[in-house]
Amino acid sequence: MELTLVSVALLLLVAAVVAMLARRLHLPYTVGLVLAGLALAFLPRFSEITLTGDLIFTLFLPPLVFEAALYMRWHDLRRDLVVILSLATLGVLITAAITALGMVYLARWTWPAATLLGTLIAATDPVTVIALFKEAGVRGRLRLLVEAESLFNDGTTAVLFGLVMGVLAGQTSNPLLAIQNLLTTVGIGLLCGALVGGGILLLARRTEDHLVEITLTVIAAYGSFLMANYFQGSGVLASLTAGLLIGNLGALGSISARGREAVESFWEFTAFLVNSLIFILIGMREAHQDLFHTLGPIALASTLVLFGRAFSVYSLAALFAPTPLHIKPAHQHILFWGGMRGTLALALALSLPTGVPDREAVVTVAFGVVAFSIFVQGLTIIPLVRRLVGLPHHPPHAHNTPSSPTAG
Repeated sequence: MELTLVSVALLLLVAAVVAMLARRLHLPYTVGLVLAGLALAFLPRFSEITLTGDLIFTLFLPPLVFEAALYMRWHDLRRDLVVILSLATLGVLITAAITALGMVYLARWTWPAATLLGTLIAATDPVTVIALFKEAGVRGRLRLLVEAESLFNDGTTAVLFGLVMGVLAGQTSNPLLAIQNLLTTVGIGLLCGALVGGGILLLARRTEDHLVEITLTVIAAYGSFLMANYFQGSGVLASLTAGLLIGNLGALGSISARGREAVESFWEFTAFLVNSLIFILIGMREAHQDLFHTLGPIALASTLVLFGRAFSVYSLAALFAPTPLHIKPAHQHILFWGGMRGTLALALALSLPTGVPDREAVVTVAFGVVAFSIFVQGLTIIPLVRRLVGLPHHPPHAHNTPSSPTAG
């Protein structure tokens, strides 16, 4: 059954109640939403609602990526861009490779199934990480590294997944052609994001109506994503690029002062709205997955993902140790354990065509790894952050709901 206006309204009511309860119980909001979704899945009105890959990609992902990019300041990002890109590219490849190899040699999976799982589960989830770090009051370089890496590696994973799907379908057996397709996908995504974002900024200069300016940013988020997909580019990178452009150049006068305030308030609410729906729907979908009979592969895959994440973070951090870009040991530990899995992994898993061999096993294990990430890492990351960086237990201005990140 598809989402209806009544079901959406009820889900948002549940989300509002969960937000209040989570704040009182000092429970991560995202964990509370997934628990609520698990409970709702057994009620008659909600039992038939399904979470699909198309729903995540076309409705949820563009605003989430755009909103996160909107608040990143280029002067902060530029300083650590080499570190961020290393984690978001090499880190993704390392995690994907370790996960795939482990599933082949330890779980006896086929290479296609193991490669698909390793690829789609490699990206960390900016939604979960940003929400939890806002609650913990994390600011400064650590927060920038976590948020930016999570955002950029979504683009890397989406592109890599498309490349793997093409190879498995026999469309790109030539390595040089595969690299060319990879660069083309990235280039089209960046170009579409720049064109749409730049065009929106030019239009915004001609108005001081804050409602029109809000509307233009919505067009930028979805328009860049859809345009890139139409031309077979990366929609994630397109929305990311558009968000970075509007967030940085819009602040220079392309968007009015009143418009900036209105745009930020609108996107903060939009992030809360989308996050609320998506995590409840994840919980509802988890309730219908046969996780119990696949505990072995799920436990193995979760271990492999953690090992791959640890190896990528600590090895790449070692490369920057002798440079001014070195990462503190405490921050490395947080980058490792804060590398949670979520929205994009499930979107990619659910987007697998029905004819793909071992599709159900890949989808079920992906959901299991995400469940482990949300409940185990999600419930322990904030105490870990407080222990390692000395944050207060109840930050005075922390929010327990996922909203927009701000540059720290």
